[in-house]
Amino acid sequence: MLAFGLMLNLPLQAQQADNFDYFSANRGMIRNGVQAVLTCNGLFTSNRSIEQVFSQELAYLAEPLGDASGGNYEVDRENKLVSVGGGEDGQVVRAVFRQGIACVVLGPQQTVEHIGELPSITIPDIDIQASEVAWPQGDLVGALPAPEYVDANAINAASAWAFERDSNEQDTLSLMVVHKGQILHERYADGIDITTRTRTWSTAKSIAASLIGSLVEQGKMSLDGPLNLDWLPKVGQQDADPRDDITLRHLLTMSSGLYPVDSFGMEYATGSGLSYWAGTSSVKGALKRGLIREPGTFWDYENYDTLLAVWAMKKALGSQQAYHQFPFTELLHKIGMHNTLISTDRFGDFIFSSQMYTNARDLARFGMLYQQGGVWNGERLVSKDWIEFVRSPAPSTKNTGSFYGAQWWLVPDDRDDVPSDAYSTAGNRGQYVIVVPSHELVIVRRGLDYGKQGFNRWDLTREVLKAFPAQLK
Repeated sequence: MLAFGLMLNLPLQAQQADNFDYFSANRGMIRNGVQAVLTCNGLFTSNRSIEQVFSQELAYLAEPLGDASGGNYEVDRENKLVSVGGGEDGQVVRAVFRQGIACVVLGPQQTVEHIGELPSITIPDIDIQASEVAWPQGDLVGALPAPEYVDANAINAASAWAFERDSNEQDTLSLMVVHKGQILHERYADGIDITTRTRTWSTAKSIAASLIGSLVEQGKMSLDGPLNLDWLPKVGQQDADPRDDITLRHLLTMSSGLYPVDSFGMEYATGSGLSYWAGTSSVKGALKRGLIREPGTFWDYENYDTLLAVWAMKKALGSQQAYHQFPFTELLHKIGMHNTLISTDRFGDFIFSSQMYTNARDLARFGMLYQQGGVWNGERLVSKDWIEFVRSPAPSTKNTGSFYGAQWWLVPDDRDDVPSDAYSTAGNRGQYVIVVPSHELVIVRRGLDYGKQGFNRWDLTREVLKAFPAQLK
Protein backbone atom coordinates (compact mmCIF):
# COMPACT_ATOMS: atom_id res chain seq x y z
CA MET A 1 0.00 0.00 0.00
CA LEU A 2 2.84 2.37 0.78
CA ALA A 3 4.30 1.99 -2.70
CA PHE A 4 0.86 2.51 -4.25
CA GLY A 5 0.33 5.66 -2.22
CA LEU A 6 3.67 7.07 -3.17
CA MET A 7 2.87 6.47 -6.86
CA LEU A 8 -0.37 8.41 -6.56
CA ASN A 9 1.44 11.36 -4.99
CA LEU A 10 4.09 11.76 -7.68
CA PRO A 11 4.46 15.34 -8.90
CA LEU A 12 2.30 16.17 -11.93
CA GLN A 13 5.31 16.64 -14.22
CA ALA A 14 6.54 13.13 -13.39
CA GLN A 15 3.14 11.64 -14.19
CA GLN A 16 3.08 13.25 -17.61
CA ALA A 17 4.87 11.76 -20.61
CA ASP A 18 8.34 13.24 -21.00
CA ASN A 19 10.04 14.28 -24.21
CA PHE A 20 13.30 12.47 -23.59
CA ASP A 21 14.62 10.63 -26.65
CA TYR A 22 15.11 7.12 -25.34
CA PHE A 23 16.38 6.06 -28.76
CA SER A 24 19.14 8.64 -29.12
CA ALA A 25 21.83 5.94 -29.13
CA ASN A 26 20.03 4.21 -32.01
CA ARG A 27 19.70 7.46 -33.90
CA GLY A 28 23.40 8.22 -33.42
CA MET A 29 24.43 4.79 -34.66
CA ILE A 30 22.13 5.10 -37.68
CA ARG A 31 23.54 8.57 -38.41
CA ASN A 32 27.05 7.13 -38.42
CA GLY A 33 25.87 4.19 -40.50
CA VAL A 34 24.30 6.40 -43.15
CA GLN A 35 27.60 8.20 -43.59
CA ALA A 36 29.54 4.92 -43.62
CA VAL A 37 27.30 3.25 -46.22
CA LEU A 38 26.99 6.28 -48.49
CA THR A 39 30.74 6.92 -48.34
CA CYS A 40 31.63 3.27 -48.91
CA ASN A 41 29.35 2.96 -51.91
CA GLY A 42 30.30 6.37 -53.24
CA LEU A 43 33.98 5.43 -53.23
CA PHE A 44 33.93 1.74 -54.12
CA THR A 45 30.63 1.09 -55.94
CA SER A 46 30.27 4.40 -57.79
CA ASN A 47 34.06 4.99 -58.07
CA ARG A 48 33.73 8.60 -57.03
CA SER A 49 36.17 10.81 -55.12
CA ILE A 50 35.84 11.67 -51.44
CA GLU A 51 35.21 15.29 -52.49
CA GLN A 52 32.28 14.19 -54.68
CA VAL A 53 30.93 12.01 -51.89
CA PHE A 54 30.85 14.87 -49.40
CA SER A 55 29.46 17.40 -51.86
CA GLN A 56 26.65 15.17 -53.15
CA GLU A 57 26.07 11.81 -51.46
CA LEU A 58 26.49 13.25 -47.97
CA ALA A 59 24.50 16.41 -48.69
CA TYR A 60 21.67 14.17 -47.46
CA LEU A 61 23.07 14.48 -43.90
CA ALA A 62 22.41 17.50 -41.73
CA GLU A 63 25.67 17.11 -39.77
CA PRO A 64 28.20 14.72 -41.33
CA LEU A 65 31.19 13.85 -39.21
CA GLY A 66 33.95 15.83 -40.88
CA ASP A 67 34.49 16.86 -44.47
CA ALA A 68 36.54 15.78 -47.45
CA SER A 69 39.76 16.79 -45.68
CA GLY A 70 39.10 14.56 -42.67
CA GLY A 71 37.02 13.99 -39.57
CA ASN A 72 35.84 11.24 -37.27
CA TYR A 73 35.91 8.65 -40.04
CA GLU A 74 38.47 6.37 -41.66
CA VAL A 75 38.76 5.05 -45.21
CA ASP A 76 40.67 1.79 -45.58
CA ARG A 77 41.16 1.60 -49.34
CA GLU A 78 43.03 -1.69 -49.22
CA ASN A 79 40.05 -3.46 -47.64
CA LYS A 80 37.44 -1.11 -49.18
CA LEU A 81 36.19 -0.37 -45.68
CA VAL A 82 34.77 2.85 -44.22
CA SER A 83 34.44 3.41 -40.46
CA VAL A 84 32.48 6.35 -39.03
CA GLY A 85 32.08 7.53 -35.45
CA GLY A 86 33.42 6.40 -32.12
CA GLY A 87 34.17 8.27 -28.90
CA GLU A 88 31.91 11.24 -28.31
CA ASP A 89 30.22 10.58 -31.66
CA GLY A 90 28.72 7.31 -30.53
CA GLN A 91 29.07 3.74 -31.72
CA VAL A 92 31.46 3.32 -34.63
CA VAL A 93 29.75 1.85 -37.71
CA ARG A 94 31.67 0.13 -40.49
CA ALA A 95 30.68 -0.66 -44.07
CA VAL A 96 32.75 -2.72 -46.49
CA PHE A 97 32.47 -3.40 -50.21
CA ARG A 98 31.76 -7.06 -50.97
CA GLN A 99 31.96 -8.86 -54.29
CA GLY A 100 28.67 -8.85 -56.18
CA ILE A 101 26.82 -6.99 -53.41
CA ALA A 102 28.24 -3.47 -52.95
CA CYS A 103 28.72 -2.29 -49.35
CA VAL A 104 27.58 -4.32 -46.34
CA VAL A 105 27.23 -2.96 -42.80
CA LEU A 106 29.22 -4.85 -40.20
CA GLY A 107 27.80 -5.71 -36.81
CA PRO A 108 28.68 -3.36 -33.93
CA GLN A 109 31.35 -5.75 -32.63
CA GLN A 110 32.78 -6.68 -36.03
CA THR A 111 36.02 -5.19 -37.31
CA VAL A 112 38.31 -5.64 -40.29
CA GLU A 113 39.18 -9.11 -39.00
CA HIS A 114 35.59 -10.21 -39.60
CA ILE A 115 35.31 -9.12 -43.24
CA GLY A 116 35.78 -12.68 -44.48
CA GLU A 117 32.68 -13.75 -42.54
CA LEU A 118 30.44 -11.40 -44.53
CA PRO A 119 28.44 -12.56 -47.54
CA SER A 120 29.55 -12.15 -51.13
CA ILE A 121 27.85 -13.17 -54.37
CA THR A 122 29.46 -14.64 -57.44
CA ILE A 123 27.35 -13.11 -60.19
CA PRO A 124 26.77 -15.49 -63.13
CA ASP A 125 29.13 -14.92 -66.03
CA ILE A 126 27.86 -13.12 -69.10
CA ASP A 127 29.07 -13.83 -72.63
CA ILE A 128 28.91 -10.32 -74.03
CA GLN A 129 31.02 -7.19 -73.99
CA ALA A 130 28.36 -4.54 -73.46
CA SER A 131 30.28 -1.83 -75.31
CA GLU A 132 30.29 -4.00 -78.45
CA VAL A 133 26.63 -5.07 -78.37
CA ALA A 134 23.85 -2.90 -79.73
CA TRP A 135 21.40 -1.16 -77.44
CA PRO A 136 19.30 -2.20 -75.58
CA GLN A 137 20.98 -5.52 -74.84
CA GLY A 138 24.32 -3.72 -74.77
CA ASP A 139 25.60 -0.16 -74.71
CA LEU A 140 26.49 0.37 -78.38
CA VAL A 141 24.22 3.21 -79.51
CA GLY A 142 24.03 4.25 -83.15
CA ALA A 143 23.13 7.70 -84.44
CA LEU A 144 19.48 7.16 -85.31
CA PRO A 145 17.28 10.13 -86.22
CA ALA A 146 14.32 10.75 -83.95
CA PRO A 147 10.86 10.24 -85.47
CA GLU A 148 9.69 13.31 -87.37
CA TYR A 149 6.80 13.87 -84.99
CA VAL A 150 9.13 14.30 -81.98
CA ASP A 151 10.02 17.92 -81.24
CA ALA A 152 13.75 17.85 -80.45
CA ASN A 153 13.67 21.40 -79.09
CA ALA A 154 10.99 20.41 -76.60
CA ILE A 155 13.05 17.40 -75.49
CA ASN A 156 16.03 19.68 -74.89
CA ALA A 157 13.82 22.12 -73.00
CA ALA A 158 12.58 19.31 -70.76
CA SER A 159 16.18 18.30 -70.13
CA ALA A 160 17.08 21.85 -69.17
CA TRP A 161 14.03 21.91 -66.89
CA ALA A 162 15.32 18.76 -65.13
CA PHE A 163 18.93 19.86 -64.74
CA GLU A 164 18.66 23.62 -64.23
CA ARG A 165 16.64 23.77 -61.02
CA ASP A 166 16.04 26.86 -58.93
CA SER A 167 17.04 24.95 -55.79
CA ASN A 168 20.46 23.43 -55.19
CA GLU A 169 18.64 20.74 -53.24
CA GLN A 170 17.38 19.27 -56.52
CA ASP A 171 20.51 17.69 -57.98
CA THR A 172 19.89 15.82 -61.24
CA LEU A 173 22.61 13.31 -62.13
CA SER A 174 21.17 11.82 -65.32
CA LEU A 175 18.16 11.89 -67.62
CA MET A 176 17.13 9.44 -70.32
CA VAL A 177 14.17 9.56 -72.68
CA VAL A 178 13.51 6.32 -74.57
CA HIS A 179 10.75 6.05 -77.17
CA LYS A 180 9.88 2.75 -78.85
CA GLY A 181 13.18 1.37 -77.59
CA GLN A 182 15.24 4.19 -79.10
CA ILE A 183 17.23 6.58 -76.93
CA LEU A 184 16.01 10.05 -77.88
CA HIS A 185 17.91 11.90 -75.17
CA GLU A 186 20.66 11.04 -72.70
CA ARG A 187 22.38 13.56 -70.46
CA TYR A 188 24.70 13.32 -67.45
CA ALA A 189 25.92 15.80 -64.87
CA ASP A 190 29.61 16.53 -64.46
CA GLY A 191 31.37 13.58 -62.85
CA ILE A 192 28.69 11.08 -63.95
CA ASP A 193 28.70 8.86 -67.05
CA ILE A 194 26.94 5.78 -68.40
CA THR A 195 28.91 3.50 -66.06
CA THR A 196 28.22 5.34 -62.79
CA ARG A 197 26.24 3.20 -60.37
CA THR A 198 24.28 4.99 -57.68
CA ARG A 199 21.73 3.86 -55.13
CA THR A 200 18.21 3.24 -56.39
CA TRP A 201 16.61 3.68 -53.00
CA SER A 202 12.96 2.51 -53.25
CA THR A 203 13.01 2.08 -57.00
CA ALA A 204 14.41 -1.32 -55.98
CA LYS A 205 10.93 -2.24 -54.72
CA SER A 206 9.53 -2.32 -58.26
CA ILE A 207 12.33 -4.62 -59.41
CA ALA A 208 11.81 -6.91 -56.44
CA ALA A 209 8.10 -7.07 -57.25
CA SER A 210 8.94 -8.15 -60.81
CA LEU A 211 10.94 -11.10 -59.49
CA ILE A 212 8.15 -12.05 -57.12
CA GLY A 213 5.71 -11.85 -60.03
CA SER A 214 7.69 -14.44 -61.96
CA LEU A 215 7.43 -16.83 -59.00
CA VAL A 216 3.70 -16.23 -58.79
CA GLU A 217 3.42 -17.02 -62.48
CA GLN A 218 5.40 -20.23 -61.91
CA GLY A 219 3.09 -21.25 -59.07
CA LYS A 220 5.84 -21.06 -56.45
CA MET A 221 4.17 -18.14 -54.69
CA SER A 222 0.56 -17.07 -54.35
CA LEU A 223 -0.91 -13.59 -54.15
CA ASP A 224 -3.71 -14.64 -51.84
CA GLY A 225 -2.51 -17.86 -50.26
CA PRO A 226 -0.76 -18.22 -46.89
CA LEU A 227 2.74 -16.78 -46.57
CA ASN A 228 3.85 -19.36 -44.00
CA LEU A 229 6.11 -16.89 -42.24
CA ASP A 230 7.53 -17.61 -38.79
CA TRP A 231 6.34 -14.48 -37.02
CA LEU A 232 8.24 -13.06 -34.07
CA PRO A 233 8.03 -13.26 -31.16
CA LYS A 234 6.77 -16.82 -31.06
CA VAL A 235 3.85 -16.88 -28.66
CA GLY A 236 2.52 -20.41 -28.81
CA GLN A 237 0.77 -22.16 -31.64
CA GLN A 238 1.62 -20.55 -34.98
CA ASP A 239 -1.88 -21.10 -36.33
CA ALA A 240 -3.24 -18.79 -33.63
CA ASP A 241 -1.24 -15.78 -34.84
CA PRO A 242 -3.57 -13.20 -36.46
CA ARG A 243 -0.72 -12.16 -38.76
CA ASP A 244 -1.27 -15.38 -40.68
CA ASP A 245 -4.14 -13.59 -42.43
CA ILE A 246 -1.65 -11.31 -44.21
CA THR A 247 -1.10 -12.25 -47.85
CA LEU A 248 1.47 -11.37 -50.48
CA ARG A 249 -1.11 -9.06 -52.05
CA HIS A 250 -1.34 -7.11 -48.79
CA LEU A 251 2.44 -6.76 -48.54
CA LEU A 252 2.92 -5.58 -52.12
CA THR A 253 0.12 -3.02 -51.87
CA MET A 254 1.50 -1.64 -48.57
CA SER A 255 -1.61 -2.62 -46.65
CA SER A 256 -0.40 -5.40 -44.34
CA GLY A 257 -2.04 -3.88 -41.27
CA LEU A 258 1.21 -4.34 -39.33
CA TYR A 259 2.45 -1.66 -36.96
CA PRO A 260 3.78 1.17 -39.16
CA VAL A 261 7.25 1.89 -37.80
CA ASP A 262 8.78 3.87 -40.66
CA SER A 263 5.77 5.90 -41.72
CA PHE A 264 5.20 6.92 -38.09
CA GLY A 265 8.57 8.66 -37.92
CA MET A 266 10.66 5.91 -36.32
CA GLU A 267 12.59 4.72 -39.38
CA TYR A 268 15.84 6.19 -38.03
CA ALA A 269 15.28 5.03 -34.45
CA THR A 270 13.64 1.61 -34.25
CA GLY A 271 12.54 0.91 -37.84
CA SER A 272 14.14 -0.35 -41.03
CA GLY A 273 16.99 2.13 -40.60
CA LEU A 274 18.57 -0.30 -38.15
CA SER A 275 18.96 -2.88 -40.92
CA TYR A 276 19.80 -0.36 -43.64
CA TRP A 277 22.51 1.42 -41.68
CA ALA A 278 23.31 -0.24 -38.33
CA GLY A 279 23.89 -3.92 -39.08
CA THR A 280 20.76 -5.60 -37.74
CA SER A 281 18.85 -8.26 -39.65
CA SER A 282 16.56 -6.93 -42.39
CA VAL A 283 14.20 -9.83 -41.67
CA LYS A 284 13.80 -10.01 -37.89
CA GLY A 285 12.59 -6.44 -37.51
CA ALA A 286 10.01 -7.04 -40.24
CA LEU A 287 8.75 -10.20 -38.55
CA LYS A 288 8.39 -8.58 -35.12
CA ARG A 289 5.67 -6.04 -35.93
CA GLY A 290 2.24 -6.64 -34.44
CA LEU A 291 -1.06 -6.41 -36.29
CA ILE A 292 -3.01 -3.23 -35.57
CA ARG A 293 -5.44 -3.14 -38.51
CA GLU A 294 -7.31 -5.62 -40.65
CA PRO A 295 -5.03 -6.48 -43.60
CA GLY A 296 -5.98 -4.74 -46.82
CA THR A 297 -7.90 -1.88 -45.24
CA PHE A 298 -5.31 0.86 -44.70
CA TRP A 299 -2.31 2.06 -46.72
CA ASP A 300 1.01 2.63 -44.92
CA TYR A 301 4.25 2.96 -46.85
CA GLU A 302 6.54 0.57 -45.01
CA ASN A 303 9.93 -0.76 -46.08
CA TYR A 304 9.32 -3.78 -43.88
CA ASP A 305 6.30 -4.82 -45.97
CA THR A 306 8.54 -5.14 -49.01
CA LEU A 307 11.21 -6.95 -47.00
CA LEU A 308 8.61 -9.47 -45.79
CA ALA A 309 7.61 -10.15 -49.40
CA VAL A 310 11.28 -10.65 -50.32
CA TRP A 311 11.72 -12.99 -47.34
CA ALA A 312 8.75 -15.02 -48.62
CA MET A 313 10.49 -15.08 -52.02
CA LYS A 314 13.61 -16.51 -50.41
CA LYS A 315 11.59 -19.23 -48.70
CA ALA A 316 9.94 -20.08 -52.01
CA LEU A 317 13.32 -20.45 -53.72
CA GLY A 318 14.53 -22.84 -51.07
CA SER A 319 18.24 -22.13 -50.74
CA GLN A 320 20.62 -19.23 -50.23
CA GLN A 321 22.44 -19.95 -53.50
CA ALA A 322 19.24 -20.07 -55.55
CA TYR A 323 18.08 -16.87 -53.85
CA HIS A 324 21.34 -15.02 -54.60
CA GLN A 325 21.43 -16.10 -58.25
CA PHE A 326 17.73 -15.68 -59.02
CA PRO A 327 17.61 -11.90 -59.70
CA PHE A 328 20.43 -12.17 -62.23
CA THR A 329 19.41 -15.32 -64.07
CA GLU A 330 15.67 -14.62 -64.02
CA LEU A 331 15.64 -10.93 -64.92
CA LEU A 332 18.67 -8.65 -64.79
CA HIS A 333 20.99 -10.38 -67.23
CA LYS A 334 18.18 -11.28 -69.60
CA ILE A 335 17.46 -7.62 -70.23
CA GLY A 336 21.07 -6.41 -70.22
CA MET A 337 21.17 -5.05 -66.65
CA HIS A 338 24.80 -6.09 -66.25
CA ASN A 339 25.82 -3.07 -64.16
CA THR A 340 23.43 -3.71 -61.29
CA LEU A 341 24.30 -4.88 -57.78
CA ILE A 342 21.83 -5.80 -55.03
CA SER A 343 23.02 -5.26 -51.48
CA THR A 344 22.39 -7.63 -48.61
CA ASP A 345 22.56 -7.34 -44.87
CA ARG A 346 25.42 -9.11 -43.11
CA PHE A 347 23.31 -12.25 -42.94
CA GLY A 348 23.01 -12.50 -46.72
CA ASP A 349 19.40 -11.31 -47.05
CA PHE A 350 18.70 -8.85 -49.89
CA ILE A 351 17.72 -5.38 -48.72
CA PHE A 352 15.52 -5.20 -51.79
CA SER A 353 13.43 -2.34 -50.47
CA SER A 354 16.16 0.20 -51.16
CA GLN A 355 19.73 -0.96 -51.55
CA MET A 356 20.42 -1.57 -55.21
CA TYR A 357 23.18 0.18 -57.13
CA THR A 358 22.86 0.70 -60.85
CA ASN A 359 23.12 3.21 -63.69
CA ALA A 360 20.58 5.08 -65.79
CA ARG A 361 20.79 2.73 -68.77
CA ASP A 362 20.05 -0.36 -66.70
CA LEU A 363 16.98 1.35 -65.25
CA ALA A 364 15.91 2.38 -68.75
CA ARG A 365 16.08 -1.28 -69.75
CA PHE A 366 13.88 -2.20 -66.81
CA GLY A 367 11.36 0.47 -67.81
CA MET A 368 11.41 -0.79 -71.40
CA LEU A 369 10.51 -4.29 -70.22
CA TYR A 370 7.27 -2.91 -68.81
CA GLN A 371 6.69 -0.54 -71.73
CA GLN A 372 6.97 -3.58 -74.01
CA GLY A 373 4.32 -5.41 -72.06
CA GLY A 374 6.70 -7.70 -70.18
CA VAL A 375 8.39 -9.16 -73.30
CA TRP A 376 12.12 -8.96 -74.06
CA ASN A 377 13.65 -10.35 -77.25
CA GLY A 378 10.54 -12.43 -77.79
CA GLU A 379 10.59 -13.97 -74.31
CA ARG A 380 7.88 -13.13 -71.81
CA LEU A 381 9.52 -12.20 -68.51
CA VAL A 382 6.59 -10.46 -66.82
CA SER A 383 3.03 -11.61 -67.41
CA LYS A 384 0.28 -9.30 -68.61
CA ASP A 385 -1.70 -10.15 -65.49
CA TRP A 386 1.19 -9.09 -63.27
CA ILE A 387 1.62 -5.77 -65.07
CA GLU A 388 -2.10 -5.17 -64.69
CA PHE A 389 -1.84 -5.98 -60.99
CA VAL A 390 1.08 -3.66 -60.20
CA ARG A 391 -0.49 -0.71 -62.03
CA SER A 392 -4.01 -1.14 -60.62
CA PRO A 393 -4.84 1.10 -57.64
CA ALA A 394 -4.47 -0.63 -54.30
CA PRO A 395 -7.96 -0.91 -52.75
CA SER A 396 -6.63 0.74 -49.59
CA THR A 397 -5.91 3.95 -51.58
CA LYS A 398 -9.38 4.28 -53.09
CA ASN A 399 -10.45 7.04 -50.72
CA THR A 400 -7.14 8.92 -50.82
CA GLY A 401 -6.41 9.29 -54.53
CA SER A 402 -5.61 5.86 -56.02
CA PHE A 403 -1.95 6.87 -56.23
CA TYR A 404 -0.33 3.49 -55.56
CA GLY A 405 -0.52 0.06 -57.11
CA ALA A 406 1.77 -2.77 -56.04
CA GLN A 407 5.32 -1.46 -55.49
CA TRP A 408 4.67 1.03 -58.31
CA TRP A 409 3.25 4.56 -58.09
CA LEU A 410 0.31 5.74 -60.20
CA VAL A 411 -0.74 9.14 -61.54
CA PRO A 412 -2.75 10.81 -58.77
CA ASP A 413 -6.45 11.34 -59.43
CA ASP A 414 -6.04 15.12 -59.36
CA ARG A 415 -3.55 15.23 -62.27
CA ASP A 416 -4.96 15.71 -65.76
CA ASP A 417 -1.81 16.99 -67.47
CA VAL A 418 -0.19 13.56 -67.96
CA PRO A 419 -1.74 10.37 -69.35
CA SER A 420 -3.62 8.39 -66.74
CA ASP A 421 -1.97 5.15 -67.91
CA ALA A 422 1.48 6.32 -66.76
CA TYR A 423 3.09 4.66 -63.75
CA SER A 424 6.42 5.01 -62.03
CA THR A 425 9.00 3.65 -59.67
CA ALA A 426 10.07 6.12 -57.00
CA GLY A 427 13.13 6.24 -54.78
CA ASN A 428 14.41 8.69 -52.21
CA ARG A 429 16.59 11.53 -53.50
CA GLY A 430 14.83 11.50 -56.87
CA GLN A 431 15.16 8.04 -58.48
CA TYR A 432 12.42 7.57 -61.08
CA VAL A 433 11.61 5.19 -63.89
CA ILE A 434 8.44 6.45 -65.57
CA VAL A 435 6.53 4.31 -68.05
CA VAL A 436 3.93 5.91 -70.35
CA PRO A 437 2.36 3.05 -72.37
CA SER A 438 0.17 5.29 -74.53
CA HIS A 439 3.31 6.97 -75.89
CA GLU A 440 5.62 3.92 -75.82
CA LEU A 441 7.81 6.08 -73.61
CA VAL A 442 10.25 5.51 -70.75
CA ILE A 443 11.80 8.35 -68.76
CA VAL A 444 14.63 7.77 -66.28
CA ARG A 445 15.75 10.47 -63.89
CA ARG A 446 18.52 9.88 -61.34
CA GLY A 447 19.28 12.39 -58.61
CA LEU A 448 21.01 13.12 -55.35
CA ASP A 449 18.35 15.48 -54.05
CA TYR A 450 18.18 16.49 -50.43
CA GLY A 451 16.16 18.79 -48.18
CA LYS A 452 12.44 19.33 -48.41
CA GLN A 453 12.05 20.41 -52.03
CA GLY A 454 11.25 17.14 -53.77
CA PHE A 455 11.60 16.69 -57.52
CA ASN A 456 8.18 16.04 -59.08
CA ARG A 457 8.26 13.14 -61.54
CA TRP A 458 4.83 13.91 -63.00
CA ASP A 459 5.91 17.48 -63.75
CA LEU A 460 8.92 16.01 -65.56
CA THR A 461 6.61 13.69 -67.50
CA ARG A 462 4.49 16.67 -68.51
CA GLU A 463 7.56 18.53 -69.77
CA VAL A 464 8.86 15.57 -71.80
CA LEU A 465 5.43 14.93 -73.32
CA LYS A 466 5.45 18.43 -74.81
CA ALA A 467 7.75 16.92 -77.45
CA PHE A 468 5.10 14.43 -78.57
CA PRO A 469 1.74 14.88 -80.29
CA ALA A 470 -1.26 14.30 -78.06
CA GLN A 471 -2.12 11.07 -79.87
CA LEU A 472 0.51 8.84 -81.41
CA LYS A 473 -0.44 6.73 -84.40
